[in-house]
Amino acid sequence: MSAQGKPQLAAFPKCYMDQLCVDKTMTLFDWIDLAATLGVDGLEFYSGFLEEDPAFLERVKSALERHKLAMPMLCCSPDFTQPEPALLKREIERQKRMIEIAAYFGGGFCRVLSGQRRPEVSRAAGVAQVVRVIKDLLPFAEEHGVVLNMENHYKDNYWQYPEFAQKMDVFVEIVDQIDSPWFGVNYDPSNTILAGEDPLELLERVKHRVVTMHASDRYLKSGTIEDLRKEEDSVGYASRLAHGVIGKGMNDYDKIFSTLNAVGFNAWISIEDGMDGMDDLRQSVAFLRAKIDRHFGG
Repeated sequence: MSAQGKPQLAAFPKCYMDQLCVDKTMTLFDWIDLAATLGVDGLEFYSGFLEEDPAFLERVKSALERHKLAMPMLCCSPDFTQPEPALLKREIERQKRMIEIAAYFGGGFCRVLSGQRRPEVSRAAGVAQVVRVIKDLLPFAEEHGVVLNMENHYKDNYWQYPEFAQKMDVFVEIVDQIDSPWFGVNYDPSNTILAGEDPLELLERVKHRVVTMHASDRYLKSGTIEDLRKEEDSVGYASRLAHGVIGKGMNDYDKIFSTLNAVGFNAWISIEDGMDGMDDLRQSVAFLRAKIDRHFGG
């Protein structure tokens, strides 16, 4: 990161995931046209939005260019705790393809995760396998000019089990073993709350490794974090969980941004919000723009 400048703002269509990935009632081009009205600098894509057909990718690139939007971050959900060697190899090859696609769009970051927290995979074995796989991917990422950004994750929308490295100590154990300029942290404060932990404590532990951020806010529609944890093995996000308008939930963005500014962070912040549509996203954009200007300079 350079010593000057301030973070740029991207948007991620959390509100339209099923429409884009499952029932296909919205196209990626529909989303790009909608997002162009938000006043953001770029759009974070999810691997499930994309077709690997070169003609499709070229059309997507043209749509982004037409709206003067970057694609800085590609959100992938590799399952690197997969115990079956053939299936693990498939996950690795899929991640390589996503790195290539991120580079095609000019994106500097491609997300990695640990994988699902399967009951049969021990902590020691899971950590060792995840570290080995990510380290093995780093030369490929470097070749394509893409940084692998590992998120302190809760759960992919379409996974059965929660994130293997959901807990802070497991996440930090993995991150601390991978020392490379082509690897860093995608910090998501809300996911720390869902782990029953303090997002500011995690940030303090990884602040020098943060290369990108997911901006979100969360609240529980009913019950407690403990109730949520009992539902972790249901496919997808538990129904009691909600993404709220940023600034109206449980995260302290003044503290988060002042901490990031103090360590020289000036990369991409991607909004994960808008569960009730575009008005929520617009409110979140306005909130984050004001906070960025306050903490990183106008």
